[in-house]
Amino acid sequence: MGVPLVDLTGWFDGTGRAEVAARVDAALRESGFLLVTGHGVPDELRHRTRELTRRFFALSTEDKQAYAVRTGGRGWLPPDVQATGRSGGAMAPPDLKETLTFGSDDPAGGDPFFFRPNVFPSQVPELEPAVTEYLARMRALADELLTIFAVALGEPGDLFTRHTRLPSYNMNVNHYPPLSHIGPAGPGQFRIGEHTDFGTVTILDRQHGVGGLQVRTAGGVWEDAPFDPAAFTINIGDLMARWVSDRWRSTPHRVLPPDASAPDEDLVSLILFYNTDTDARIVSLDGRYPEVGGGDYLKAKLEAISIG
Repeated sequence: MGVPLVDLTGWFDGTGRAEVAARVDAALRESGFLLVTGHGVPDELRHRTRELTRRFFALSTEDKQAYAVRTGGRGWLPPDVQATGRSGGAMAPPDLKETLTFGSDDPAGGDPFFFRPNVFPSQVPELEPAVTEYLARMRALADELLTIFAVALGEPGDLFTRHTRLPSYNMNVNHYPPLSHIGPAGPGQFRIGEHTDFGTVTILDRQHGVGGLQVRTAGGVWEDAPFDPAAFTINIGDLMARWVSDRWRSTPHRVLPPDASAPDEDLVSLILFYNTDTDARIVSLDGRYPEVGGGDYLKAKLEAISIG
């Protein structure tokens, strides 16, 4: 299968838009995943946002507890509140992670489940401007990717973005603590269990590690995802696969548990899950799937992975 790398420079400067769209189409058909460079997001912003969230994760549990929320909230998701491997209906143990989550906060979005005020820890005052800038960059990049997707299909460029005028989205900053801190994984336990994503497109800024991202091939083989420090890892979710009538793969993936060969490995990933307007009505391109509401579809998926 392979996870290809696509340079978006030709798309943004106009010198190779058709070529970029064709390469993205091929990647999504074969893998469902790709790496992208030439995305225009400054490395300094990526590094600053990650390091500021690390300051939060380094706080005591007591300090972090003041920001504790459940799935869908804005704040700190403690360990043991999510089991992502349950998204497909199977039983799975909790993920070996903690998460600081932000997202869409414009009350004009209508649905208070998806549009809530973001909460920024007072102990890290520099985090708010960094996250605000990062979210703006991620939303712009997500819409650009959706435009590339539309062109890849030979459709009008706003095929998808006409449904993202006021979209819901979540940015999860996942902290994967080291083995030396949390001890060995339990049976069948992962940093994040096997799952597919739920929405339209995911933009992942990850760190390389032994206990890192794996992607399942169409033949059912788990492969380590390639890594490029300059690249974002991109994949589509179930709603997009449904939308394009399975032309593209919503690919199962997981994050391995901490490994005994790297007991001090401590990783932080920044993940933007991009969705649609909550009142959008999504119809698959060839009509094979019944119409669904963007918000209703996502809410059901999120409820499936929440513990308690």
